[in-house]
Amino acid sequence: MGLFAKIKSGLKKTRQGMSNSVRRMLHSFTKIDEDLFEELEELLVMGDVGVSTSEHICDELRKKVKERGIKDPNAIFDLLRETVAEMLSGGEELHISTKPSMILVIGVNGVGKTTTIGKLAALLKNQGKKVIMGAADTFRAAAIEQLQVWADRAGCDLIKQDFGSDPAAVVYDTISAAKARGDDVILCDTAGRLHTKKNLMEELAKINRVIDRELPEADKEVLLVLDATTGQNGINQAREFKNAAGITGIVLTKLDGTAKGGVVLSVRETLGIPVKFIGVGEQLDDLQPFDAEDFARALFDRDPSEYQDLEGKDA
Repeated sequence: MGLFAKIKSGLKKTRQGMSNSVRRMLHSFTKIDEDLFEELEELLVMGDVGVSTSEHICDELRKKVKERGIKDPNAIFDLLRETVAEMLSGGEELHISTKPSMILVIGVNGVGKTTTIGKLAALLKNQGKKVIMGAADTFRAAAIEQLQVWADRAGCDLIKQDFGSDPAAVVYDTISAAKARGDDVILCDTAGRLHTKKNLMEELAKINRVIDRELPEADKEVLLVLDATTGQNGINQAREFKNAAGITGIVLTKLDGTAKGGVVLSVRETLGIPVKFIGVGEQLDDLQPFDAEDFARALFDRDPSEYQDLEGKDA
């Protein structure tokens, strides 16, 4: 299965929910008016796009309709895809040009953080990068064990210490090993405990001091893993972590298991943080680099087989 096919398949539930509803609604209108935009905004909110983001999208659509003199309500669907792609574009690429570069991964328990790290390691290896992993979430013995399993699957070395060890010491050991072995990317798990935010901030500050001292010129990404099935609750998590950890990008997991894929838009618009990867399945290669055009095209696809309930009208 190709990259776009994976993304399209992963967004099927969202597309058949929100996008199908939008197309049905547009087919029911004979002209473009405020009633249409009000219904569209409501459908976007129900798709977990968020209130303010839905308002912004509809404002952009109003401008485009007026500027281009569009009269056909069904033309709104393609305008919506275009607007979504524009909103999501920019900043989605990883900045890892130095050798080594550092990627810190954070997120609360249960969002798929450890799995994401393993998949990201495999993805980077397939791009020809030499990757080393650090198990710096030392507060959960299971996290270290799970990361070892994923390191083995991805074929990467893992640097770890005993349960309860100092996370910053693990990061230091991983950096030292990366320098000695000539690795391209250091990929470190970190603990994410929102209920003890003060400790989290102190821990991340200590880790960052070690990185700044040992790799002063290195590129560094701080990726927050969010579970797409939590919808708008994920936005609240992201806001807390953004304030505590200087997030540079979002990894949105479990998109294939939810109809709430519209949360991608809310993350970008509300927090100003780019989505860098999306998870669209359970396989090792189901973590995909985020592409705004592909995402918008997959979300608002014109596959007739998925729109057979539009009263026989051409989908």
